[in-house]
Amino acid sequence: MKKLTLSVFALMIMALSACGPSEEEKAAAEKARLDSIANVQAEMERKAAEDSAMAAQAAAQQAMQDSINAATQQALQDSIDMLKGSVKKMQKKSADEKKKEEKKQKDMEQLQKGKG
Repeated sequence: MKKLTLSVFALMIMALSACGPSEEEKAAAEKARLDSIANVQAEMERKAAEDSAMAAQAAAQQAMQDSINAATQQALQDSIDMLKGSVKKMQKKSADEKKKEEKKQKDMEQLQKGKG
């Protein structure tokens, strides 16, 4: 009976050791794990490149908008300066005409005083 028990025990140990994964299965599992890691790294690199491209595009758009805003502001300031210059010229012209009119009036008064 001891021999039979010992034989059954030995068969059970062999059966248990045979149930584990083979070397090929272990290699395939390791390859799948490494492939999975490589895929995750590639995806992360792609995502980083995509994010970088989006950031560069956003920066370019912001720079363009800033340039447009600066040009618009400069054009507005130029228009304001031009209008201010025109107003000053008109005021000066008006003041000159007023002085001429006053001079004419004084001359007329002088002429009228001299006749009377």
